[in-house]
Amino acid sequence: MAQKYIWQSPDWPQWRYDLADLASLLEQVVKRQGCLYGRLADVGFDLRDQAMLETLTEDIVKSSAIEDEVLSPSSVRSSIARRLGIEHVASAPSDRHVDAMVDIMLDATTRAVEPLTDRRLFGWHAALFPSGYSGLMPITVGKWRSDTHGPMQVVSGPSGSPHRQKVHYEAPPAATLPRQMQVFLDWVNSVNVQPLPTEPGLLRAGIGHLWFVTLHPLDDGNGRIGRAIGDLLLARADNSKQRFYSLSAQIQSQRKAYYDVLERTQKPLRETAAMDITPWLDWFLNQMLLALDSAHATVDSVLVKAKFWQHWAGVSLNPRQIKMLNRLLDGFDGKLTSSRWGSMTKCSPDTALRDIRQLIDLGVMCRAPGSGRATSYVLTQSHVA
Repeated sequence: MAQKYIWQSPDWPQWRYDLADLASLLEQVVKRQGCLYGRLADVGFDLRDQAMLETLTEDIVKSSAIEDEVLSPSSVRSSIARRLGIEHVASAPSDRHVDAMVDIMLDATTRAVEPLTDRRLFGWHAALFPSGYSGLMPITVGKWRSDTHGPMQVVSGPSGSPHRQKVHYEAPPAATLPRQMQVFLDWVNSVNVQPLPTEPGLLRAGIGHLWFVTLHPLDDGNGRIGRAIGDLLLARADNSKQRFYSLSAQIQSQRKAYYDVLERTQKPLRETAAMDITPWLDWFLNQMLLALDSAHATVDSVLVKAKFWQHWAGVSLNPRQIKMLNRLLDGFDGKLTSSRWGSMTKCSPDTALRDIRQLIDLGVMCRAPGSGRATSYVLTQSHVA
């Protein structure tokens, strides 16, 4: 069979890249990481926990969004907060699926130095699909996929019209997966044995993600688990159990480019260059730079929130007011009216108006300019600048 996909190369999986071409990008990423961690070293434990909470929330929400799965940010934030012991943030009720995503991410990052095994991956997979179904489709859970219904393919186009579908990628045959996954896992875990791996840690994260999604070893959830593996390898590279930047959020913002560069890498035009993944790593490192820029914005937001509550520390507020002020500080979606206040805090319209008017009298909030007939409310800007 003529070579079409990267795994059909006679050199598979002997990855090649031009380190000289990537050196400048690597240096920039390392510098920005150092700057971020330097800023975080100057704040207290509580603020670092808050920054980590916001980062992990965004990472999990956006990683799921890449697969067109919508998770509630408040549910994700509450689930993470409960696991980190930040109980005062945990206001949303538990959601089994959200909790599973949080457990996978925290297992990947807080236990990053522990070996990655097939059993551990199967545990992640079972947590994602506890019912054995993906939507309405039964899938194999806790095992490598089979080719019972044909080869694993990534396609686009109407599902009911095969002749109108485009095959973007076809994964290796299922029969090869036990051997291929063992090679992959041995490589992932080679950081724990001598001699130490020669690849820079950041490049290992990019290679690990690409390698896993190229094997596509599971019936479903390969993207989410592949990104969790990337986060595990980034945690090793950072030598930190705490995550303060979200690569998944950056990838989600560039989703089309992500799938395009994956397809170009997995379907190389020239056999002689099949295993050269320099362009993929170049793209990966550039996304790292952008993710680190976003992380600085997250730290800014956490510091603004801390400054806000320090300013109003001496004012007595009820739990409804505290909850809604935190929602506004986190970035409220849409306009905050008294009816939305009432529905979100489960109080009467009169109580909602009293809550809001008290905050206006204190100078914490004000009427939004140009509210029209439906009055909406915002934070007073002088206290969130």
